[in-house]
Amino acid sequence: MADQAYGVSAEGAAPDVGVYHGTPALRLQGISKAFGTVQALQNVNFEVYSGEVVGLVGDNGAGKSTLIKIIAGAYVADRGEIFVEGQRVNISTPQDATRVGIETVYQDLALCDNLNVVANLFLGREERTTIIPYLVRPMNELKMESEAREVLRQLDVKIPSMRVPVSSLSGGQRQSIAVARTILHKAKIVLLDEPTAALGVAQTRQVLNLIRRLREQGLAVVVISHNLADVFEVVDRVIVMRLGQRVATFDVKTATSEQVVAAITGADLSFKELAAFDGAKEDAAKSSQGKTLASEA
Repeated sequence: MADQAYGVSAEGAAPDVGVYHGTPALRLQGISKAFGTVQALQNVNFEVYSGEVVGLVGDNGAGKSTLIKIIAGAYVADRGEIFVEGQRVNISTPQDATRVGIETVYQDLALCDNLNVVANLFLGREERTTIIPYLVRPMNELKMESEAREVLRQLDVKIPSMRVPVSSLSGGQRQSIAVARTILHKAKIVLLDEPTAALGVAQTRQVLNLIRRLREQGLAVVVISHNLADVFEVVDRVIVMRLGQRVATFDVKTATSEQVVAAITGADLSFKELAAFDGAKEDAAKSSQGKTLASEA
């Protein structure tokens, strides 16, 4: 199924805007993945540039989650290649993805409710001070809190205290903590899975502003969402998947939500097929009429 390009420079390419020229921060080429007899992904290409936000949309079963899990290292592609900043990389585990600068914030956020903000930000990567090598290495709480305050300041995240359990924070604040953790991990590419799901209006606004700040800091951001209003508000391009394939690419400056919905549902393809079918019927009728006249003559 060909990738239809709306407001982009070429089929499957980046928009014709100077900031997106050059080498993508992340590029996938010919990615395919099957689960038994089910072909989840078929020859998918994907790209996102530094300082760009790309929305990845599609109906349930379109292949979005499978593609993201391949990028994140949760799944391994059957075929295809992955490039980070122009260099081919092998990603077969989440640790591989982290090593090359890819961080994923899943919908469940993976936060520990009983731990405070600082502990969640450094979970599994605590800063330690060595007193006796291999024996006494206490956590450096002051350094961790200082670094945590700085990254939250960069992202303009406001919370009541660094030492409150995250269970006491709002949904938007919790999402902000999960995103801030990717910055502490030195991410170059951030994948956000349904970042505004189940959030109120104010909390959604907070998360969308956070995504804009990630772009301002030069990160490549991929947003997976079913909420087209949020997608159009914050992304630069929309990539549509349907039935395991990339079927359309839109520049939000020139596209409409109706066009995106048509690509998601396949309505655009149906209209074309219908027109072709009607044209074929008309041609067949004319041909039949011509043969009848010729035989009568």
